[in-house]
Amino acid sequence: MKKSTILFLTILSFYAFMNHGGGIYKTNTGNISFYSHTPVEDIRAVNHKVKTAFSSESGQLQFSCLIKDFEFKKALMQEHFNENYMESTTFPKATFNGNIKSIAAIDFSKDGTYSSEVIGKLTIKDVSKEVATTGTFVVSNGVVNAKATFNVNPYDYNVKIPKMVAPKISKSIKISVDSDYTHNH
Repeated sequence: MKKSTILFLTILSFYAFMNHGGGIYKTNTGNISFYSHTPVEDIRAVNHKVKTAFSSESGQLQFSCLIKDFEFKKALMQEHFNENYMESTTFPKATFNGNIKSIAAIDFSKDGTYSSEVIGKLTIKDVSKEVATTGTFVVSNGVVNAKATFNVNPYDYNVKIPKMVAPKISKSIKISVDSDYTHNH
């Protein structure tokens, strides 16, 4: 685990301890999927082992996932994704560090649906880029489901795509996040 991840989780834990009215919501089974559409081929993959946490006080939000945990329908596609495009041995994970902008408007003690802009840095293959989207937060019986979608260009993250397969991979990859968080007392 990177020092920055350990530091972030330590700060969040300390912050939750000092602010008894709020706390940390987390999961180790978050979901991130991606979808690439071209006239030649559709490519989909999903990762069900995403570690993510947020502070209900500050709105700080973090995601971390191992690249090799993305699952494809075709084994060969998964192999090429890990070895050729994402180089998952050299760059084993992707992270997002950001903020839920309207965290104060989300009532974690009351069931309901809330939305907020989410802004932060997405890091893939050691390249960090700012991303922004609107997230939907559904509070139900103490569980918070968070969903969001945004698009990324693989070339922005130094994903090299050979010319012969470039027509099969979109320059706008749709990323979808869907995670159920529980309060960490």
